Parts: sequence; C-alpha cells; structure tokens
Amino acid sequence: MRGVLWVVLLFAVAVVAAMTLGTNDSLVTLNWRGWRVDLSLNLFLLLLVGGYFFLAAALRGIEALVSLPRRAGEWRRLQRERAVQRQLREAQFELAAARYARARKAAERALGLLDAGQPLDDAAEIGVAARLLVAEAAHRLQDREARDAALGLLLEQAEARSLRVAAEGARLQAAAWALDDRDAERALQLLAGLPPGVSRRTQALRLRLQAARLAQRPVDALQTARLLAKHQAFSPGAAQGLLRSLASQVVDAAQDADQLRHEWQLLDPADRRDPIVAAHAARRAAALGAPGDTRFWLLPHWERLAELAPDERAAVAAALAEALPGLGPEWLPLAERALETLRREPLVEAVVGMVYAERELWGKARRPLENAAAALSLAPALRRRAWRLLAQAARGAGDEARAVECEQAAAAVD
Repeated sequence: MRGVLWVVLLFAVAVVAAMTLGTNDSLVTLNWRGWRVDLSLNLFLLLLVGGYFFLAAALRGIEALVSLPRRAGEWRRLQRERAVQRQLREAQFELAAARYARARKAAERALGLLDAGQPLDDAAEIGVAARLLVAEAAHRLQDREARDAALGLLLEQAEARSLRVAAEGARLQAAAWALDDRDAERALQLLAGLPPGVSRRTQALRLRLQAARLAQRPVDALQTARLLAKHQAFSPGAAQGLLRSLASQVVDAAQDADQLRHEWQLLDPADRRDPIVAAHAARRAAALGAPGDTRFWLLPHWERLAELAPDERAAVAAALAEALPGLGPEWLPLAERALETLRREPLVEAVVGMVYAERELWGKARRPLENAAAALSLAPALRRRAWRLLAQAARGAGDEARAVECEQAAAAVD
C-alpha cells in the first residue's frame, strides 16, 4: 500500500511540473568577460538546485573526513566504557554468587580499563563503584589491608569530586565491616562522621544499635532502639521486647543503690512506666539492699495490678516478694484489694500472704499461704517460702507438730 501511494505521489509531482514548466519560455543570460551563455529558466533552476545539493554533499564529506580521528577516539572510548561496565556487572554477579576472588579481579580489571586511555565522562563515579566492589570482595576474603586501602582511595576520590552519596554509602558500608570485625569503636567513629540527616536513617540507626550493644553501652543502645521503634523499624512486639531487654541491661550495670537510682532516672519515662522494666529494676534494688526503692517503683503498678497482662502481673508480684523487709502498713489495703480481685492466681496469693506475714498478721496470712503452697504451678522457691512461713506461724501459735509438718513439706518441694 505504501508503494502505491509513493507511485501516485510521483505521478502527481510529474503532472504539476509539466503543467508549470512546460509553457515556460523564459531565458537566463550569463555574461562574463565577453562570454555569453543563454540558458532556459527551467535548466537554470535544475542546475541551481543540483549545485546546492552537490555543494552540501561535498561539505558533509569534507567534514566527515576531517572529524574521522575524533570519531575514532569517541568510538574507542565508547568501547572502553562498555568493557568497564561489563567488568563491573561481572564483579557484581560474582559477588552475589559468593565468588569473592573472581569479583575482586573483575573490579580490578574495570579499574585498569578505566585508567588506560583518555578519561571517560563518568570516570569518577565508575571508579568509586569499582573500588567499593573491590573493598567488599576483600572484606569477604578477610583481606583487611586491601579493603582499607580501597576504602581510603574511594573516600578520597568521592570527597575530591563532591560525590556525597557515594561517600555516605561507603561510610555506612565501612561501619558494617567494622561490626563484622567486632570493632565497635571504629564502627561508632565512622557513624559519628556521618552528616546529621544520614545518621538518622534507619540503616545508620541499626548499625549504631549493634555497635552500642557490642561496645557494652546499654544507655546509647536504648536511645537508638527507641528512635528505631519510632521509625517503625521493628514490629510492635519486637520493639517492646528489645526496649525491655536494653532497659534491663541499663539497670543491671548499676553496682550500688546510688548508681541504680541514677540509672533509673536516665531511663525514658516510657521505660519507667513499663511494669516489666520496673519489676526488673525493683529486683535489682532489692539485691543491692534498697527495698524501699523497690516498693516505691512497684507501687504505681501494684495499684493497677488487675489491669496488667499476666506476665507483667507475675513480674511485679515476684519483685515485691523480694522487697518485703520493712514493708509499711500502707500496703495492706493494696494487698487486700489484690487478693479480692485476683484470688485464683497462686503467685498473687503467695505475695499477699507474705505481705501479711511481714506485718505479722498471721490469721490473714494463713489461708493465702496455704493456697500458694499447694499450687503446683507456682515456682518451687515461692512454695518453699510459703511452707516455711506457715511453719513459723504454727510455731508462733504453739503447734509444733504443724510446724514440723510444714517444714517437711518445704523440704520435699523440688
């Protein structure tokens, strides 16, 4: 169909030309130094158009001939650039396939091609990418000297050419390598050199969290983990577990009661409101001989004991059981309320009975202690303690046989 249209168009042009030029009787006369040439107007126009096309073709041919060396150089640079890109792709594929030696050689060949000849347009970016691949492969091969050398050249070139993104990525990667080497201080040093905007990225915060935990800096790790939780880097359950674990590490680092109080104040208010964290801190305070702090930290959670989750309620009750010496009378209404609302929970009954026993209210303590001692689901240590308190109550009432029976039951607990 296209051929038919071209034929029709050609005939139309021929008809128009015949109608226009067929009746043209004009002449064109050219005089030059006594010579005279007469041409028909039609022939003159054809020669003029043909001369224009001939001159244009001649100029283009001369231009092509003159630009031949330049175009040859461009062709060679294009071929070299393609070869460099091919080696970079090979290095990436080999690195992904865990062929680190081959990946390193391919990246080094790319660098060699990059330096052989005139500089390419994107030589700086290509060189940085190739050196990053060399450094990564050297790290996988545990060649730290070659890795650090490639990293140094990479950062130097990136900073000289203002390749900000490349420098930031190299520093993040170097921090990850330092963590692989278990060198937390170097990782923290590299992360500290990042711009503020980069240091708040999720990957940077993840690396800082790992480095802080590796360097035994629980306070820094806790702050970083809280930022990650705000960025939704973890699921809610994982974030809560991580924050509780790090807060517990902060508490465990205290060596005396004063230091524990200081560390407790350093915690975020959200951590201090967490029943699990408060219970862990309270148990640590009791171990350091500060039961008053234990009860003070547990009081807000004990007041809403029925609203807590079962694991949180168990942690708060177990922590209070370790801080009974010196218990004041203000805890008795709280204990009675807990016993009324949570009567079927052996751990709560055991702790309430111990509270009554601490205040020497043996009549009230006997029933919850007996229920707790008979509960097989309760921890053996608490069951033995309940039996011994029952023995103490029986001996105080003059029932030696009952006291011996309770002591034997305590000894029989696994």
